[in-house]
Amino acid sequence: MSEVVAKVLDLARLQAGATHVNAEWHSLEEIVGAALARVPLAGHEVATNLPAGLPLVRLDAVLMEQVIANLVENAVKYTPRGSHIEVAAARSAGGIAITVADDGPGIPEGEEERIFAKFHRGGAPESAPGGAGLGLALCRAIVEAHGGHITAANRPEGGALFRIALPQGETPPVIEDEAP
Repeated sequence: MSEVVAKVLDLARLQAGATHVNAEWHSLEEIVGAALARVPLAGHEVATNLPAGLPLVRLDAVLMEQVIANLVENAVKYTPRGSHIEVAAARSAGGIAITVADDGPGIPEGEEERIFAKFHRGGAPESAPGGAGLGLALCRAIVEAHGGHITAANRPEGGALFRIALPQGETPPVIEDEAP
């Protein structure tokens, strides 16, 4: 119950503009790693595809970690044990794209946009652990607070795909090699 209350409060603050996005330069590898460390994977295989040379991204690491953790947690919740989940990132036109994909049953047709509504649990299987339907609404609010957008779709080969597009307006700093 306290987790539900916390998510409701976080969502209300974000939507009211009361939560400040503490945007600083971060490595996506670190954010994805921290997010994956938080999620019990329950027999799911998780792979990352974060190519070398990705630039630093200006964002709030705590908030974006929560987004990625929520998406992976949903993939675990809505796919059978043993399913594959992939977290990937790539440069895109004007920014960075982050995707979380699985090979589960996918998103029920017509739910691709509605699943981001508050308190909506699209096609939750009977065996899925409880939830209040706030995780994806919170993800959308956080991504939009960063000037980005998030979408959901079904993959042609099966499974769900969540895509986060983040703008990269400024030139990121270059990390110098620490080797002498």
